[in-house]
Amino acid sequence: MGRLSELPNIGKAVEEQLEQVGVATPEQLREIGAKEAWLKIQAIDPSACIQRLQGLEGAVRGIPKKLLPEAVKEDLREFYRRHKL
Repeated sequence: MGRLSELPNIGKAVEEQLEQVGVATPEQLREIGAKEAWLKIQAIDPSACIQRLQGLEGAVRGIPKKLLPEAVKEDLREFYRRHKL
């Protein structure tokens, strides 16, 4: 199973937030996806930013967020604009 903090882009603080919203394993994160995980985090932390969303997507894909394809980054930016509080 592993720990969330073993994934790229997931530090202790984000790992704790994910656990608070019911995402306790890398498998659970992959199942719900970065967008849904970010929405759950935003519900408990309105300051959740685009970098966190991109970091979650990178974690789901197993890559550093800076390596996300530009099209994916643009999709995430649009999602963020539509859902930020």
